[in-house]
Amino acid sequence: MSLQVLPLAITMMAGPQIMAAIILVTTSKPVRVSLAFLLGVLVAVSVGVTITRGIFSLIGGDSLGESSDNGSAGKIIQYVLVALLIAAMLRNYLTRATVEPPKWLGALMNAGPRRALKTGFLMILLMPSDVMVMLTVGANLEQNHAGFGSAVVFILATVLIAALPLLALLLFHHRATRAMPAVRDWMNSHSWLVNIICCLIFIVIILV
Repeated sequence: MSLQVLPLAITMMAGPQIMAAIILVTTSKPVRVSLAFLLGVLVAVSVGVTITRGIFSLIGGDSLGESSDNGSAGKIIQYVLVALLIAAMLRNYLTRATVEPPKWLGALMNAGPRRALKTGFLMILLMPSDVMVMLTVGANLEQNHAGFGSAVVFILATVLIAALPLLALLLFHHRATRAMPAVRDWMNSHSWLVNIICCLIFIVIILV
């Protein structure tokens, strides 16, 4: 798998995804619920990459064309993704004054391990940005005739990013306990900006 897709792990967890991880470390049982959340993320990314790899396997890697061919099906898919991301950026900017975090994020304040596991799993598989990332990874794997094992680094990188709030809590307990609520509130009020930055990162990765 091309190393180009590895930075996509950042996009996988940016936005509501990392906000969920931050909220969970501010609950009464942060370690248990965070570990359950990470397990859900791990399973979801593994399943998602397997499915997208299978989709492009059915389509056929040769039909995607060479990455250097601007007229190939693979390039056309990339251009469509870029257009969708630009539209999402414009929408986030235009609605920045009224945009609010998803209601399910607030409900995580009282989440137990089971709910955290379910959230981590469904959030990855149902978030449009994550679906686009996994489609990109699946196409890359098929285009390079690589198996699932080649995506392990990407999967582990995604889980590692999801684990950053928990790692910060374990390493810097008192400071992290004080800082995490402020970080959570800032991301809630600036979610539109976080989404725009994620789209920009994704566009750069696709086009470079």
